[in-house]
Amino acid sequence: MTRHPTPPPAFRGHDALRASLHRALSRGTLPATVLIHGMPGCGKQSLALWMARTALCTGDPLHPCDRCGSCRLALRLEHPDIHWYFPLARPKRASSPGKLAEALEEARHNKLADFRQRPLRPEGDTEVKGIYLAAVLSIRGRAHKRPAMGSQQFFIVGDAEYLVPQEASPEAANALLKLLEEPPDSSRFILTSGRPGSLLDTIRSRALPVHLPPLPADEVAAFLEGECGADPAAAKEAATRSQGSIGAALGHLDREGVQATERARSLELLRAAAGGRRGDSYKASLTFGAGGARGLLGLFAALQLWIRDLGAAALGHDDRVVNADELQFLKETARRLKLTPDRVAAAVDQVEEARMLALGNVNPQLLISGVLLELEETLTPAA
Repeated sequence: MTRHPTPPPAFRGHDALRASLHRALSRGTLPATVLIHGMPGCGKQSLALWMARTALCTGDPLHPCDRCGSCRLALRLEHPDIHWYFPLARPKRASSPGKLAEALEEARHNKLADFRQRPLRPEGDTEVKGIYLAAVLSIRGRAHKRPAMGSQQFFIVGDAEYLVPQEASPEAANALLKLLEEPPDSSRFILTSGRPGSLLDTIRSRALPVHLPPLPADEVAAFLEGECGADPAAAKEAATRSQGSIGAALGHLDREGVQATERARSLELLRAAAGGRRGDSYKASLTFGAGGARGLLGLFAALQLWIRDLGAAALGHDDRVVNADELQFLKETARRLKLTPDRVAAAVDQVEEARMLALGNVNPQLLISGVLLELEETLTPAA
């Protein structure tokens, strides 16, 4: 049986931002390179695809009509002038640069086929992935060719921070930089990133930054109810935990999914660090494997949220606690530790440093052990 693509949901919110971007696109005043940044799962790549569809639409001049041939192709992720790249796992048994390039392109097309069938995807996974030099060379080759249908073509590089941390070399980022320095007249580039500070300074300096803020929790909840048929109570809970990210909210709907697993596991790490028993930190680190540190990025983000919640509980701001189901634990822990805002801020920074180290793919056991011992010293009050 033939499986037909599932139409993607309409892009939600950010009307003023989209109106501004549309005016710039229609007037030809938008720079050749744009960097959309914001929290993971907030819709950065969806906005990038919307921008490309808007620019290439041959129907309504005010917004993408979703009816013309160009829009229909774009909605099916089949437009020959919209090239979407994103981090992928390194293919196995790709021993030569040529074979790696072929394997990555095949994996990208397979992923696009999956996106067509499942446009609503939870944010986050634990797979070790990257945007490899072979992929950037493919972008460079296509960027210097003429567009297939119109006068311009778009290259969307999702999660562009994955350009840097591969095999301890910034080769891919530098290769892309050369293209952005002298972009072909017909090619435009949209990068997205949840951690723009991880990009090369020279790449950021050549791109117009566009910040995509999180959505209000009630808009996220309405999306989950309308598009996913979620129960209102479950939608509200997932929306609150998502902090305005539809991608994260989709993950929180699945109580057996990655988001739920990372939330539970990061709470275990916090309990180990705040418990005052150093052996617990060592035991916690041994539950992780010896490789694949880049798969810990979501876990560290969840741990940072728990620490922020701990700080909110310490200050009596119960209404700002995202993980409200653990409010009693948070309040009791904050009181026992006599927690102060400066120690909370230091703890969040320590986890952020661990996230940056994870991008370098260090040993996960050593990384977890190190950050937990640092957190233990920071969170524990001085004698």
